[in-house]
Amino acid sequence: MAESGWYVAQVQTGREQAMCTVIERACQGATTHDGSPLLEECFSPTYIHRLKYNGEWCDVEKRLLPGYVVVVTSSPVSLFHRLKRIREFARLLTMAETFVPLNEAERAWMDENTTTDNRVIPISFGYRKGDALVVVDGPLKNHEGMITRVVRKKCLAIVEIHAGSVRIVTEVGLA
Repeated sequence: MAESGWYVAQVQTGREQAMCTVIERACQGATTHDGSPLLEECFSPTYIHRLKYNGEWCDVEKRLLPGYVVVVTSSPVSLFHRLKRIREFARLLTMAETFVPLNEAERAWMDENTTTDNRVIPISFGYRKGDALVVVDGPLKNHEGMITRVVRKKCLAIVEIHAGSVRIVTEVGLA
């Protein structure tokens, strides 16, 4: 059985969850050449973000990768052909002629902080010590190198996620 990769499919922004359903339906019953399911998982990861409403802090869920969904498959070529049959916009990200999976470190980070049934990145907690950011708890702990910028007023960390040469700049909750 071939190793499954986490590939990124570009979809219409705002329709990520609906497109997961469409993609799952299009791949239902389809198998790879070795008999395993063509699509192992399709999800649109989210993250927890803290906002202040009327003086009280509320946790809100937002899309981690707006305009993208993650598809887990061992046969990206077969999946590519299935996606071409869908009437709505959905395409796998490529570099030249090759389908490129998510960066292994970022895949591991996302996988260790979520579960198959619940792909929600929890909020991280940290503080500034001089010019350095110290994350004491949450998914960004020991992954401070992913952070490119911090927006303190919005309790956000701006991070980069890579799929081959495609750089996706996104936000993660940081209080």
